[in-house]
Amino acid sequence: MSLPIGHLLVHMGVLSDQQRVFILQEQEISGRPFGELAEAMFGVSQKAIESAWAEQYASTTKWVDPTLEIIDPAALALISRRQAWQFRVMPMRYDGSELMICTTRHHLVRALNFCTRHVPATCFFVLAEPETLGESLMRHYAIDGMSREMVRELGFGPVSGELAA
Repeated sequence: MSLPIGHLLVHMGVLSDQQRVFILQEQEISGRPFGELAEAMFGVSQKAIESAWAEQYASTTKWVDPTLEIIDPAALALISRRQAWQFRVMPMRYDGSELMICTTRHHLVRALNFCTRHVPATCFFVLAEPETLGESLMRHYAIDGMSREMVRELGFGPVSGELAA
């Protein structure tokens, strides 16, 4: 079970517990989203709210190893090679009518923003360790000259089969 976003913002040191209670009281009256109220009432940054949301989502979604998953070529075709690497996203396959997209915890907010604007399907996200996503992007969205060392430099960490430095 995930923690409510208010608890996460308190834990992050962005809100006090008393501010969280004030927001909950206002939310009960107005029905507005907690994050929106935190921003309006106490100046909480959108970045902090997105970070708390990503933490909340990461605690409830499935974690996968994309190198071991079934990948549908039709799903891969929905985005370009550049988009896959730039936004650290890999469409994997359809689950019913929704498209499963793999990204990392760190890139979840950016991936969500990209996919809602540019992927012609309702998406849901699964998360992977940076190393396995990097390896899978190398396999499915190969770029000439892209090496394992370059993938590490892009912030993916070691690619499987290599020892961490």
